[in-house]
Amino acid sequence: MSTVIVYAPAAGHTKRDHPEGSHRLAGLMPFLEAQGVLADLRPLDPRPASLTDLRRVHSDGLIEQVRRVAERGGGLLDHGDTYATAVSYDLARLAAGSCLTAVDAIMSGQARNGFTLVRPPGHHAEHSSISGFCLFNNVAAAARYAQATYGVQRVLIVDFDVHHGNGTQDIFFQDESVLFVSTHLFMPRMFYPGTGGLSEIGVGAGRGYTLNVPLLPYVGDEGYGRLFRDVVWPKAKAFAPQLILVSAGFDAHWQDPLAMAGLSLRGYAQLTQTLVEMANRLCDGRILFVLEGGYQVDALSYGILNTFYALLGRDMWQDPLGPMPQPETDVTDLMATLRERHFI
Repeated sequence: MSTVIVYAPAAGHTKRDHPEGSHRLAGLMPFLEAQGVLADLRPLDPRPASLTDLRRVHSDGLIEQVRRVAERGGGLLDHGDTYATAVSYDLARLAAGSCLTAVDAIMSGQARNGFTLVRPPGHHAEHSSISGFCLFNNVAAAARYAQATYGVQRVLIVDFDVHHGNGTQDIFFQDESVLFVSTHLFMPRMFYPGTGGLSEIGVGAGRGYTLNVPLLPYVGDEGYGRLFRDVVWPKAKAFAPQLILVSAGFDAHWQDPLAMAGLSLRGYAQLTQTLVEMANRLCDGRILFVLEGGYQVDALSYGILNTFYALLGRDMWQDPLGPMPQPETDVTDLMATLRERHFI
């Protein structure tokens, strides 16, 4: 069965000198072709998400805010630097809809897995609030679409972007049908968004279905690997997902300019291989990666390439940037706390 790729780079959603711009994906397709993987992927045409699709995860007020700001030619959508251009409403709908197209292929059995290379990103977009460069929550829309269209009862969302997926957490915080797992740098009042602490585990019916893994700076390949193997994996196994969605941010790479985590490209490759193996064992291989952050273009491009290697079942990776030069931060105490809180 095939691996699908949906490419929606949103060239018109770009602000001068902004880190989240079209330059991130501009050279990606020629790069993938030169590396010899593009011919083995099945391309799908993106389609815009409908208002019904968006309303499953967002308030009418949020959707209308994006449409209105774009209609008047663009501007800021929050008090920080989340922006819209005149075409951002349409392009954000296309980003979300691209994920639904990939879900269709995977859930119908036409494809085994896939990766949507889309912008603008989405995991900071809450039900009613926009922030963090994100307009509509692409991965959340995909989860709700899979549930509404294919009757999926249990969706696992894993977010390995260096920033906490506060938007995704907000949307599913009271929901036992979605297990949300986020590994992220956590320094309240010092590093965006400041959420995702150990005590945030869900409320009501969703209590225990949010697993936050808050990290100190410079946790690297070994620490991430231990956390995924000994904490994330058993939590996922107990949940028994029918579909796995991954918010794939490559800004935890040690060279990324917006953070200070310690993953190398090899470490990222090992995480993606672990997640693909998890899908193979738990849900017949059904896994979709959805692009989030990543602002060092070489790390982003090779991270995406290595993810396709994993999706295609190739035991290989490329890492021209090498490992983090400083010693790793130990995660032993964090692992013990997580196991105790989540009965792992």
